[in-house]
Amino acid sequence: MNKSHRFPSELVQISATTLSALSALAALATLATHETSLAAPAVAERVQANESETTVGEDWVRLRRDPKNKLLALEVAIVRYVPAEAARRKGAASYKSAPDYIDLVGAIHVGDRDYYNELNKRFKGYDALLYELVAPEGTVVEQGRGTSNTHPLGALQNGMKSMLEVEHQLEIVDYTRPNFVHADMSPEEFQKSMLDRDESFLQMYFRMAGQAVAMQNQQAAQGESSDVDFMMAFFSKDRPRKLKIAFAKQFASMESLLTSISGPDGSTLITERNKRALEVLKDQQKAGKRKIGIFYGAGHLADMHTRLVKEFGYEPVTTTWLEAWDLRP
Repeated sequence: MNKSHRFPSELVQISATTLSALSALAALATLATHETSLAAPAVAERVQANESETTVGEDWVRLRRDPKNKLLALEVAIVRYVPAEAARRKGAASYKSAPDYIDLVGAIHVGDRDYYNELNKRFKGYDALLYELVAPEGTVVEQGRGTSNTHPLGALQNGMKSMLEVEHQLEIVDYTRPNFVHADMSPEEFQKSMLDRDESFLQMYFRMAGQAVAMQNQQAAQGESSDVDFMMAFFSKDRPRKLKIAFAKQFASMESLLTSISGPDGSTLITERNKRALEVLKDQQKAGKRKIGIFYGAGHLADMHTRLVKEFGYEPVTTTWLEAWDLRP
């Protein structure tokens, strides 16, 4: 067998349940947490205004297909919020130049280089760009640093980076810009919150695994199988792209997975970290910052959306979709 097509022999031993749990963990690591051929287009951008208000602010990750239903890309949303009065007063065409807005910028922690380069360009336009990273206050995130394999989720992100032939967010995004503002917990605060809530990563894993199996059963009832997708991808000559497609299908339905992690009372991973980010948002607004971006894993943003609407009195007005993974042949 050609070396470039070789697959790890232990993958043949993986059970269906394990594959489902793996995809759930991958969704967690890629969308919800940040720890210490045809030529592809640069980065596709599509703007959806509030003509379809029922979807603006509801979807954060989606699959884009061509007219023949072939997968083209995994896309991530940037949703703009303006004060409710301004949302009612202005037309969709003027939202881009609104003087006071908050953008929820969905992050996928491993993605195509063009995706992160496009984000770097956009981030220059904010008065303040709030970012997630469980790290001590004052931590300097040097460009190109990557993430450590010493943490299980970091190791999983690095494994996906290699397996899918993509880049890691911490290696490409420039966190040294003066408008970047840390808006997350320290490791000590994170651990204390988990202890206070009687949470553990093992508990989180079993919740995700159970939800993943339920999703798998639902797919099977519809004549689909994520496990078949993964196993065929492992044997494919085009393995990185096929694996991207298999994972992308899982990520597109990740919201129920992340709800299962948090449960009815929320969680440290999502709820408490979001609360911290929005405390920093209030501080930045008090300091006079008017054009603010919040750059967080896409799995956090459904909860943030609810808080911006209920607690801040903002309304979503436009969605811009950026291509994070090119899935074309």
